[in-house]
Amino acid sequence: MAIITAGIRTSKTTEIKIENQSKIDLPKGAEENIQKIIAFLPLEQLRGLEKIRLVDFISDPRIQKSNVPMKGDLPGLYHPKIQNKNAWLEISIGALLQPTENFSKRWIARSSFKSNLAGLIFSLVGQHYYMTLRHSVKKQSLEPQIRQYAQKNLKVWSEKQSVNSRRAKLFKPLQPYMEKWAKWLNKKAASAQKK
Repeated sequence: MAIITAGIRTSKTTEIKIENQSKIDLPKGAEENIQKIIAFLPLEQLRGLEKIRLVDFISDPRIQKSNVPMKGDLPGLYHPKIQNKNAWLEISIGALLQPTENFSKRWIARSSFKSNLAGLIFSLVGQHYYMTLRHSVKKQSLEPQIRQYAQKNLKVWSEKQSVNSRRAKLFKPLQPYMEKWAKWLNKKAASAQKK
């Protein structure tokens, strides 16, 4: 029986608690989208995550004491497991929706909210996965691994979201050519930097 079910993903979904402490109005269906994004990820990679807290802006005392200058607001923060408290994620709605900016920036932020939220959640879950569950990754190579994890999941998630859209049907045949062109441009940029 084990051979038949090997490799089949379980239908059990993870319900991670969402605490909405933000006073900023969320776009319609934001919490359902968060649950769908979480359900997209494998259950093993979410093990140990307790909650996602939505706040206006992240104001962690560790960040304020940091010597590294930051441009803009921090969009998300991973809080690892400490003693008997499980790991959790903190997401800044103010950094994603930019309510203090002018109309055009607010409109762009609101229209790209779902994809930005997915990318942020994939990045934070990647931090959780590589820092707690994957012990074979060295600390020096954590950042590239997390970035690759987030990019891979975001690409698969966005393809799944736009399966039946007109834009996907139009650009799907052109995708291999655009990827080759992007690789060529990256090689040109890398060789220009070496000179």
